[in-house]
Amino acid sequence: MPEIVVGKPRPKAVVCLSGGLDSCVCAALAARDFDTYALHFSYGQRTEARELKSAEDVSRLVGVRELMPLKIDLFRRIGGSALTDAAIDVPDAPADEEAIGGEVPVTYVPFRNAHFLSAAVSWAEVLGAKTIFIGAVEQDSSGYPDCRPAYYEAFNRLIEQGTKEGDIRVVTPLIQMRKSEIVRLGVELGAPFHVSWSCYSGEREACGRCESCVLRLRAFEQAGMVDPIPYASKFQ
Repeated sequence: MPEIVVGKPRPKAVVCLSGGLDSCVCAALAARDFDTYALHFSYGQRTEARELKSAEDVSRLVGVRELMPLKIDLFRRIGGSALTDAAIDVPDAPADEEAIGGEVPVTYVPFRNAHFLSAAVSWAEVLGAKTIFIGAVEQDSSGYPDCRPAYYEAFNRLIEQGTKEGDIRVVTPLIQMRKSEIVRLGVELGAPFHVSWSCYSGEREACGRCESCVLRLRAFEQAGMVDPIPYASKFQ
């Protein structure tokens, strides 16, 4: 009888998957090389239901082995962000797009990514996964402090000290890329942009006016492509 050759098992990875453009590309990148498990957080954000649907659709289309949706009420209860506090309006992007990222905007959710990463590390320990992907981007972003390289370097030092083996690593493959480069990479990977969602306020149609929409639209334009999701308007 011919010898049956069994392929080497692929390593496991956990992805923090919001369902937005960057996390969509990150999930596609992870699923190319790893058996991928995704975490999605509903934390009282305005587009909570729409983001969950996007995360489900992205997971299915890129081949995520399991999506774990988690709900956390902390950010809604403490407020302080336009994404979770009804008393704070989501602002339009500044008229000068170059001003985006100049200061931390009201859409910043206080220390949010630390909560997400902590859950991802816990699940990675149980799964035996050594890699955690998160689609943090410093370039062409809103200037959130938890999207800077130093933040993830510090978090990896924390993991070294606070886990059983100390060998899990958070990786941020997109962090130094321009948004247009991320779009091009996503096209190469076959990332399902048509089911992703980035808008801070709209759920049927993206508003086209918040910083997230403006950054996304600009990225597709600079990449020479058309964004496949519906918009209520386009920022002028």
